[in-house]
Amino acid sequence: MESSNAVESKLIFPVASPVVPMPPSRPPTPTAAQSSERVNSPAPGLHVAIISDGNGRWATSRGLPRSAGHRAGAEVARRIIEAAPRLGIHTLTLFALSSANWKRPPAEVNAILRLLHEYLLTETLHCVEEGVRISIIGRRDRVPATLRQAIADSEAATSRGTRLHLRLAIDYSAREAIFHAACRFYKVTELSPESFSRVLAEVYRGGSTEVDLLIRTGGEQRLSDFLLWECAFAEFLFVHKAWPDFTVADIEAALEEFAHRERTRGALPDALAG
Repeated sequence: MESSNAVESKLIFPVASPVVPMPPSRPPTPTAAQSSERVNSPAPGLHVAIISDGNGRWATSRGLPRSAGHRAGAEVARRIIEAAPRLGIHTLTLFALSSANWKRPPAEVNAILRLLHEYLLTETLHCVEEGVRISIIGRRDRVPATLRQAIADSEAATSRGTRLHLRLAIDYSAREAIFHAACRFYKVTELSPESFSRVLAEVYRGGSTEVDLLIRTGGEQRLSDFLLWECAFAEFLFVHKAWPDFTVADIEAALEEFAHRERTRGALPDALAG
């Protein structure tokens, strides 16, 4: 990682747009319409979250521009998305752009946003055909208006998908999400962890379900402000491979290891067995 505070830019799928400036640091106050928005509950199945790290370093080590690493990472993401349903994954959350990544050179951030825009334009119809529902979690006010429209169009077109819920975290910060959920929570009559989870699900849309398995590629071993609430009882797997080298066989191996882990959630194994 080039910076300990920013997740390596990842996922990225390209559509010309102006260079993105450094955005303001304070998020906007959520609107009433956003507060009342409800999201669909996911069907049973594994929720796998991936911090797809290492694109830039992968490219640099090969004498290539960092954008080449992002492009290679996009192809890996497509293959993982395609394989996810048959592997028993119902919800797949990919960390595409951290809110901390705005500290990077505008040209690099702009390239990531262009790649995401292209992905939405070229893959939405395929996702509809394959029963994949797309959601974007994170802020939307700081990305170009054309990308915001593409996000809205893709979410609307794929809203009936049930084979896989694909969540792309763009301009995302878990701490910001929890903070804004807490700001809304005082209005809720039912005070419980479950009701807080529902409020959190509404803050940036795209739902909020507990993560079963979190995978981070690229060799680093930290969460980097990703799904902090949802990962409370997740199993973690840190992979040395950079994201562009990650394969479907690697995620199959990760799921095999996950299946052999003992998930007690604080209880004793005997108690879980009854």
